[in-house]
Amino acid sequence: MKINNEFRMTIDSKSVNESFARATVAAFAAQLDPTVDEISDIKTAVSEAVTNCIVHAYPQSVGKIYIYAAIIDSDTVKVTVRDKGCGIIDIKQAMEPLFTTLGGERAGLGFAVMESFTDKVRVRSTVGKGTTVTMYKHISGRSNE
Repeated sequence: MKINNEFRMTIDSKSVNESFARATVAAFAAQLDPTVDEISDIKTAVSEAVTNCIVHAYPQSVGKIYIYAAIIDSDTVKVTVRDKGCGIIDIKQAMEPLFTTLGGERAGLGFAVMESFTDKVRVRSTVGKGTTVTMYKHISGRSNE
């Protein structure tokens, strides 16, 4: 796995920063000349991951969200979204569609959306220490259409 380019950023877990995060990662991924659908998929997946940090990791406070993106093997975008929040007690359960700890307006589809819009999702979490979501998206690019 060769890293061709990468960047890191840290944002506050405020809802106003979600669109900034998704646009920044999409702009970074644009160097691979993705299709409109591929860019949309990346934006949606990043949006879900960042929103999970805002809503679940820091429910009573504002914390930091750490985003890392890399171009690997010249055709894949790797995005890691990490927090130092409350962590996930049961990752397997949390990744089940419709499971939510909050109820109300929350549909419990965040991880399902991330999985459907990327090629691979890995979640690691430690209660009281935080969660790391790593997503991979292969870019076929416009030149391959």
